[in-house]
Amino acid sequence: MTTGGAAVFDYAEFTSRNFGFVTRDEQRAIHDARVFVCGVGGMGGACLASLARVGVGHVAIADGDRFEVSNLNRQVFSSVATVGRDKVEATREQLLGIHPALEIESHGFDWVDHVDDILSTHKLVVNGMDDIRCGVHLYRRAREHGATVIDAYTAPLPSVTVVGPGDPRPEERLRWPTRGRVWRSLTDDDVKACLEREIAYVLTNSSSHRHVVLEAAMEVLAGKRKRMSFAPMVITTGNLMAFEILRLAMGRPRGTDARGYFFDPWSARIERPRNPLSAWAVGLMVRRYLGSLTRAV
Repeated sequence: MTTGGAAVFDYAEFTSRNFGFVTRDEQRAIHDARVFVCGVGGMGGACLASLARVGVGHVAIADGDRFEVSNLNRQVFSSVATVGRDKVEATREQLLGIHPALEIESHGFDWVDHVDDILSTHKLVVNGMDDIRCGVHLYRRAREHGATVIDAYTAPLPSVTVVGPGDPRPEERLRWPTRGRVWRSLTDDDVKACLEREIAYVLTNSSSHRHVVLEAAMEVLAGKRKRMSFAPMVITTGNLMAFEILRLAMGRPRGTDARGYFFDPWSARIERPRNPLSAWAVGLMVRRYLGSLTRAV
């Protein structure tokens, strides 16, 4: 709709093409959803963009970084015009250009000090960070507040997990050395150990080894290069996250659990975690291989 050449936003018209995929009652539930997206770069940004366009009515967003040129290859709110700008500020501006009625609560790095206030009103959470320390903190507080966290693995394949309040945290399920420790006290060696165990899980339970140069992955683990990112993988992952948020908002059964699944777009297959016996056998070979690569890097 336009008035005097200027567009006038109308939520009903904005969401009219959603019907058929969702019912009117489900659209109202989507509008009423309150989602906390922690990290608005790659996966978090892609998820946030879809949530805004589908008509979610309130989001809290958090990120303390600025857009960089290297973000242009996969971050949907990154452009030449936003390079050097605060991610939250630039993202907020673009979100309101898409969905002017969207209520947005913004946080920088200070979100860690306000997480209890945020989670008291936002029970659907997207973890879009690559900060393991802060992730441990977020998951622990989410459990206390009865919030569900949607997340993904550090993997070359799109993936998604749904961690409800009663589900084991990643640090528990993957046996990280963080359990029972203050998150701010974790050392760089602790973070590296967490990443090693996550990578071992990914290689054990998916075909990820077919889609990445493992030597490059080991250089990432050794701190010799930045994490690899590829737009189709990152954006697809963000949209898998958005689907899970919407399932929960609409009251539909969630599509996966705390262990999640991997989507291999190269073979068009869904890969779910192995059974315990198979995972043990494959995991043993993976750990030996990773150990040899680590020594060689």
